[in-house]
Amino acid sequence: MSYTEEVYERVVAQNPGEPEFHQAVKEVLDSLKVVIDKNEEKYRSLSVLERLVEPERIISFRVPWVDDNGKVQVNKGYRVQFNSAIGPYKGGLRFHPTVNQSILKFLGFEQVFKNSLTGLPIGGGKGGSNFDPKGKSDREVMAFCQSFMTELCKYIGADTDVPAGDIGVGGREIGYLFGQYKRVRDLYEGVLTGKGLTYGGSLIRTEATGYGVVYILNELMKDHNDSLDGKTVVVTGSGNVAIYAVQKATQLGAKVIAMCDSNGYIHDPNGINLDIVKDIKEVKRGRIKEYADRVEGATYTEGVGIWNIKCDVYLPCATQNELDLDGVKTLIANGCKYIVEGANMPTTREATDYAMANGVLFLPGKASNAGGVATSALEMSQNSQRLSWTSEEVDAKLHQIMVDIYAKISDAAKRYDMPDNFVVGANIARFRKGCRCNDGSGYCLISCSFVCIIQKAFRISDPKRLFIFSCFLYGSINFFSSSINVLTSLNSL
Repeated sequence: MSYTEEVYERVVAQNPGEPEFHQAVKEVLDSLKVVIDKNEEKYRSLSVLERLVEPERIISFRVPWVDDNGKVQVNKGYRVQFNSAIGPYKGGLRFHPTVNQSILKFLGFEQVFKNSLTGLPIGGGKGGSNFDPKGKSDREVMAFCQSFMTELCKYIGADTDVPAGDIGVGGREIGYLFGQYKRVRDLYEGVLTGKGLTYGGSLIRTEATGYGVVYILNELMKDHNDSLDGKTVVVTGSGNVAIYAVQKATQLGAKVIAMCDSNGYIHDPNGINLDIVKDIKEVKRGRIKEYADRVEGATYTEGVGIWNIKCDVYLPCATQNELDLDGVKTLIANGCKYIVEGANMPTTREATDYAMANGVLFLPGKASNAGGVATSALEMSQNSQRLSWTSEEVDAKLHQIMVDIYAKISDAAKRYDMPDNFVVGANIARFRKGCRCNDGSGYCLISCSFVCIIQKAFRISDPKRLFIFSCFLYGSINFFSSSINVLTSLNSL
């Protein structure tokens, strides 16, 4: 049995009843097999994969709050701090009835790879609660958020863990969460991203994930001598990711003809009127079926099946495992050539494999979905500088990040003789970066420990003085050690 197979069996045995997490781990380990097999003993001796798949920390806690009827409600809260090898934990908070530890571990695991691919110094994490904000009053949402943050604030911080928003956590929820964090910790710091523009938020943050999906899609198409101009596009979902993917795709010349929510989907052969969608979803917090009532020629279909609509490009931007094998077969039969994931793992493993085996150019969410967290990291930078960049600055940085991500995953796939296999490319590109950190982890640990000892022993507080003194002392020790080695060698002659 290979090392990757052993680790996967261990994950399944030690994490029973967590199918989403198992799925995410298997996809990554299968992709990495070609890398691991070349130097299996080295990776095995260092337990690299065991460390990769095990979260550094999982926090689970009770969230009691009082509803509008005066009744105490109790939900469950989580924070999965998966990996901090390259920076503080970074990943969204999700408020949705489906939230459980398995889903958050899978999301946190994917987040590690996604964040690494951005090239920014952020680790991977995820969190949330099984609380459902739909149908709740503003006061109820506030009561829940305040209770949730009262416990969560013990485990997060600007240099420790910086959550953002995810499903069910928008500007309203972030505002309540940030206010409670300040209240309890007495700190005004960029510990949450997705904040309002008046208190440290970044321009383009709301649009970032959707824009990023289209930017990387555009790079993929350019690399294959194609363009979005004149293409027919189907986008699943109707949240921020979907809405702004529609917006950017339309700007680049595509015609988006379908969207959906959890109840059903709309089809507008003339092209989606985004202003109406925004009014329904962002202003009125309504259901997508209202679109068909307001737009002549549009139809609404209850339930699943949006993949039945003929398109050139399919962008799943709703939730995990929304696109199954039957859906992919239908898309391919109808001439779909591109599938780019806007959500986290919205395509099942079987569907992904079938799509790639049948000539579909497929971009996984850990690469194409990275625009949101990239802009969250840019918000962190702005907070640290006490600056607010213009929309143009943020958008340009986001665009370049997505261009670079495509270049990384494409290059990694080609290097291992799997051109256009971007699933493998994304996993390998991140893994190689992580291994460079892990290979030097001993050195880094020794170096950090050395500096800490020097700081305490000599009571040096100034970082510049500490750095210079540590370098001098470290060099002196190395020189002394080298001299001893030389003398020992001479004596042996």
